Amino acid sequence: MDKPILHQIRVIEFASGIAGPAAGLQLSEAGAEVIRVETPAMSDDTDSVLFSVLNRGKQRLALDLDTPAGKAALASLLRGADVLLHDLTPAQAAAHGLDDGALAAVNPQLVVSAIGGWPRRHPLAEAPPRETLVLARLGLLDEQPGHRPGTVFVRMPFAGWLAAWFSAIGVMARLVARRRDGRGGTAHTSLAQAALAPMSMHWSRAERPTPVFAKGLSKDTPIPLHRCADGAWVHVHYSPDEAPWMAEALAGMGPDAVAAENAKYPPSHVAPNFGANKAIMATRPACDWVRHFWEHDVAAQVAAPFGAIYASAQARANGYVVEVEDRERGRVLQPGPAYLTQPPPRVRGPLAGRDPAPLPGAPATLAAPAPAPLQAAGIPMPPLAGMKVLDLGAYLAGPFATMLLADLGAEVIKVEPPAGDAMRRLERIFAGTQRGKLGVALKLGEAGAQEALEKLVRWADVVHHNIRLPAARKLGIDHAALSRINPALVFCHISSYGPEGEQKDWPGFDQLMQAACGWEVECGGQGNPPMWLRFGVGDYLAALSSVFAVLLAHYRRLETGEGQMVASSLLGATLPTVAEAVMLPDGAITPIAHLDAAQTGLSPDHRLYGCSDGWLALAAFDGREREALAQLAGATVREREAWFAARPRELALEALRGAGVPSEPVLESQGEAFLDDPACAAAGLHARYRHAVYGELEQVGAYWDFGDLPLKLDRPPPALGEHSAQVWERLGFGPAQVDALERQGLTVLKTPSTGNP
Repeated sequence: MDKPILHQIRVIEFASGIAGPAAGLQLSEAGAEVIRVETPAMSDDTDSVLFSVLNRGKQRLALDLDTPAGKAALASLLRGADVLLHDLTPAQAAAHGLDDGALAAVNPQLVVSAIGGWPRRHPLAEAPPRETLVLARLGLLDEQPGHRPGTVFVRMPFAGWLAAWFSAIGVMARLVARRRDGRGGTAHTSLAQAALAPMSMHWSRAERPTPVFAKGLSKDTPIPLHRCADGAWVHVHYSPDEAPWMAEALAGMGPDAVAAENAKYPPSHVAPNFGANKAIMATRPACDWVRHFWEHDVAAQVAAPFGAIYASAQARANGYVVEVEDRERGRVLQPGPAYLTQPPPRVRGPLAGRDPAPLPGAPATLAAPAPAPLQAAGIPMPPLAGMKVLDLGAYLAGPFATMLLADLGAEVIKVEPPAGDAMRRLERIFAGTQRGKLGVALKLGEAGAQEALEKLVRWADVVHHNIRLPAARKLGIDHAALSRINPALVFCHISSYGPEGEQKDWPGFDQLMQAACGWEVECGGQGNPPMWLRFGVGDYLAALSSVFAVLLAHYRRLETGEGQMVASSLLGATLPTVAEAVMLPDGAITPIAHLDAAQTGLSPDHRLYGCSDGWLALAAFDGREREALAQLAGATVREREAWFAARPRELALEALRGAGVPSEPVLESQGEAFLDDPACAAAGLHARYRHAVYGELEQVGAYWDFGDLPLKLDRPPPALGEHSAQVWERLGFGPAQVDALERQGLTVLKTPSTGNP
């Protein structure tokens, strides 16, 4: 049996919460040895279900870093490690001797990924890494519609899960660069950077915006979540009007009644008969509707209770649900690996007990190659400089993944039809997934385009797309077809439901994954209708898991020279977020904390409170913080609500901070303010470039900080066909061949007079 991809890598993990441990879990199940250091200062609930999932298969080591022995043991571990994951602020890291400079002196080959609340160059870098507080300060709690006016608490800890993937990807990119440069270095990220990833769809501005770009996508757009006759809710993606039951019912209503129902709701860009659909959906049970819709290729999903996904045959068929022998709970079902590589990731066992004594150190496992001449000349290169990626994807998950590879330094060529990527109609969202790429128009599936496709595939190291595989086979862009052209290719495919099982070729979208995994029910709040989290989390999770899989395959190819197919999916990437609960041997789901009906929080200590002039968020997680809060504002929610309501927000925050209670204002309407903020610019959170159509374009910037290695954030999203001529010439096509492609409608060559965003 082949050894796991990261079998030579040793990781030291020193982190609490979700992001650090989840990043460590990804590295562990890709084959790395992960040693988790636990100290008396950590506030994790080690008896929780979430802790048992995130830390399964790791070695656990109890160390007191306030003692000489504890410090010496950690130093010994770090001298023999390849990777350190931690969530310390810069000041905390320095106090423990774990600042970047000190670590580089101890072990020059060490890769260090710190996951803070904010980037290390941001004024809030010393704030505790607590997701609700980061979202509040960024203004993201105001971006989510609620069942009441005003800002709402976001139940799904999406930033933590995204940050875990950003960290794991950063580590892999640094390991790739270490082979080239002979040294380690930083691969830092933060909850704020992770939370901003979905805002790349919304927070941007242009010097010359088109009307479509300027409009963006309103948070008040009605969401097609419909209550059915049995009281269950179904999320339908795109218009269901062509499905026979719906078509018959619309015809039976007549145009006047349809118009009357539609007039009850704002217009929907996905469902022109939104109101009528809602009335008709109430006439049949949810499961009947979903079965009928799937039979007619309409994507739909019941908004399921949290944890019900563990019973999914589709999830089990793809290994997204696994059995683990839990010492306390018996043989339980937990989330499995979210992606597929060869060799595949594997669960390494349940949560282990803690070792009270230091584990033996080991030398760094990779011999340091001689630095490349370009590096010796003092010209730093991005981590993935030299990697060539062919992006054949559309919509969101595929293009965002390849954009991240471009950010990391890969050269990416985006191929889209001469009519344009289907997502171009939503210009701001499209632009948020496309920077850093050369844009080429090519009509795939046509005989006249085959030579161009083959030249692109021979050029590429990686091909990446999210086109459903039956369509991909017809177009000749499935793995079997492309690996015949380039056997060393790393081919990555993102599906909706995974590469195996009955639903492997079904259409799917983020909304349906949130519904299936129980997040729509939980985000709605107790007793309320379900609610979609508009941040498109499933798409971003799938994109990130696919990038991790690509980098694992690329890392292996650097050793073996062999290509392979890797895969991820929206379902596989969303299901790990259900790790707050597991399914017990009797089929019961372990309990979780539920959002209250007012959508203000999970407990009196972790929630939003309304002051006389606005909302604030607090997150008191340890005993000292909770006691200080009770002393200041009372013990009960009613007492605290009265205390906050009687005070202006700034005075309340001053008192909370003076008492040592972590808190932040809940800021509103922050899109423009974010782009105007010099502190965010200085922290690398902005990207600016000249776009062919929009002029100066400003977008969300860096998702990592690699210290001495730059990111590549200098190329704007391509206009349609902007680089076709350049790429065809580079691949060896003469002017006559390019003209022939254009005459046959197989390509588009952009000129200054034909600019199309």
